[in-house]
Amino acid sequence: MFSESVNNLIKQFEKLPGIGHKTAIRLAFFVLESSMENAEEMAKAIVEARQKVKFCSTCFNLTESDPCKICADEKRDKSIICVVESVKDVTAMEKTHEYNGLYHVLHGSISPMNNVSAADIKIKELLERLKDDEIKEVILATNPTIEGETTAMYISRIIKPLGINVTRIAAGLPVGSDIEYTDEITLIKALEGRRNM
Repeated sequence: MFSESVNNLIKQFEKLPGIGHKTAIRLAFFVLESSMENAEEMAKAIVEARQKVKFCSTCFNLTESDPCKICADEKRDKSIICVVESVKDVTAMEKTHEYNGLYHVLHGSISPMNNVSAADIKIKELLERLKDDEIKEVILATNPTIEGETTAMYISRIIKPLGINVTRIAAGLPVGSDIEYTDEITLIKALEGRRNM
């Protein structure tokens, strides 16, 4: 029905999460109906972001500089690490303006059903960071899902023998929800009510 190049553009949009065929067609036609300048700017932004953005070698957050701005910030409390599942969770936590420690991004959660084990996420790298005597507390801020809870319990069991205080963000986050979609007030309350594990 469409030309080969239009079909290819639609296929590329369909690769985006949450984008079905109809939405991909709308996005493709939005690009095609845009000026050449806008299309080139969009393409340039995608390529530039893909070339420049990398993972911080310390916390595994997305960054253009290594270490990232959060890890390099001397004003942050270096004795606390908040462990989250994704980069989007860091953004959500930062919106609260209540947390001033460091982060560690796991890039997933333990999920036997999806063949994701502890070795597939950044737990080993977290343990390396904990060799620093400055770390006094690890806040487990994984999502309140079965996978998130499993991951939190697994990490807690490994860290407790090291003599580091392990806490879990409090309830208040609805079970089955994702941190990235949670409002700031709920996240503040969850941080305030974290508990030992």
